[in-house]
Amino acid sequence: MAEPTKRGSAVVEIPAGVDDASVEVDGRHVALTNLRKIYFPKLELTKGDLLRYYVSVSDALLPHIRDRAMVMKRYPHGVTGDFFYMKRTPSPRPPWIRTCAIEHRSGNVIDFAVIDDLSSLLWLINLGCIDLNPWYSLCDDVDRPLYIHFDMDPTAETPFAVVREGALIVGDVLRGMGMTPFVKTTGSKGVHIYVAIRRGPTQHEVWAVAKEIGHQIARAHPDVLTAEYRIAKRPHNRVLVDYNQNAWGKTLASIYSVRANEAAAVSTPVTWEELEAGCDIGDFTVFNVPERIARIGDLWKPLLATRGRFVLDAL
Repeated sequence: MAEPTKRGSAVVEIPAGVDDASVEVDGRHVALTNLRKIYFPKLELTKGDLLRYYVSVSDALLPHIRDRAMVMKRYPHGVTGDFFYMKRTPSPRPPWIRTCAIEHRSGNVIDFAVIDDLSSLLWLINLGCIDLNPWYSLCDDVDRPLYIHFDMDPTAETPFAVVREGALIVGDVLRGMGMTPFVKTTGSKGVHIYVAIRRGPTQHEVWAVAKEIGHQIARAHPDVLTAEYRIAKRPHNRVLVDYNQNAWGKTLASIYSVRANEAAAVSTPVTWEELEAGCDIGDFTVFNVPERIARIGDLWKPLLATRGRFVLDAL
C-alpha cells in the first residue's frame, strides 16, 4: 500500500520510507508524523498505510461526513494500544480546520472538528483516529438528524448468520412501512441499517420512533431479535435491535471507516442481495474496499439525496 493514491483526477502521495512528511492537498500543507509506526501488527500495516487507504476512498467517503461534528477516537499506538475519546478540537491546529460549536445540557460549548475535505481528513487520521464517528445531523441544526437507524448488535456468542437473518427481518419491516433502508457491515461484529429522513423531527423524536419500531420488531421475532439492553437478561444467540444509538450525541462508525481490529476490516455498504447470499464482516478490508468502490460505486450515495427522504412525522 505504498503507491501514490489516485483521488479523482489528482494523485496524492503519502511518502513511504520516512517517519515524517508534509504533503500538499488542494493548496494546503498537511504535516504527517510517525508514518512507519505499525498500527495493525498482524498485517504489518502502518499509519502511512492507513492514510493511503483513506486517500483512496475519500471521494466516496467525504460526502457522508462533510458538515458534521466529528467525535475523535484516537489510537496513538495502533489497534493493540489504549485509545481515548476526544470531542473538543485540539489546539494548536491548522487554520483551515473548521469547527462546529455544540452546547451540551451542562451549558458547556464544545467545538467539534468538521471534516469537509481531504486535507482535514488526513489531519484527523494523523492524530491517531482509525475509525470515523460523525454526528447524524448537519452543523447548521445539530438537533435534527438526517437518518433513523438501527445498530444490529449480536451477543458475544451469536454467529453472524443470525445477524444477517435479523437484519433482513428489519429491512423487510422498514420497507413495509414505506421506508428505503440501506445496510452496511460495521467492520466489527454487526450491521448498521440506515433510512434517510426529511429533516424536521428532533433527535429525541427520532429516537422515540426508533425505540417503538425496535420493540415491535423484537416482540414479533423473539427467536432472532431482542430489545433487551440489560446484558444479564438478554437471551443468548440473539441480535439486539439497538435503537439507542439514535439518542442525542451518540455516534456510529461511518461508512468506509476502518475498524480498530487486527483484520483492518472496513464498515462497508452492501446490497440486501449480498447480505442474503451470506457476505461476512471479513469480506471487506482496507485491501479490497477501494477496488470495490471503483468497480460498483458508492452504494449509499442515495442517502445523500435531498429528494425521496422519508417523512418520519407522517407515521
